[in-house]
Amino acid sequence: MRTCPTEKNTKMCNCTYDPCPRKGLCCDCMAYHRAKGQLPACYFPDDVEKTFDRSVAKFVETYQSRGRCF
Repeated sequence: MRTCPTEKNTKMCNCTYDPCPRKGLCCDCMAYHRAKGQLPACYFPDDVEKTFDRSVAKFVETYQSRGRCF
């Protein structure tokens, strides 16, 4: 069984929700947001992530306006 590299994941996580009990636990984060019909913070550029709008519609809007490599 593999273990989650939480220390490495936490360093790369751009989630600004504090305190987030899923920070660094990508599997838990993905499951949580998927159940809510959302995407996690790592799918958004920092300025958009800070709005806490994690909707798929916001992702599509950002992707269309900024392109693939925002």
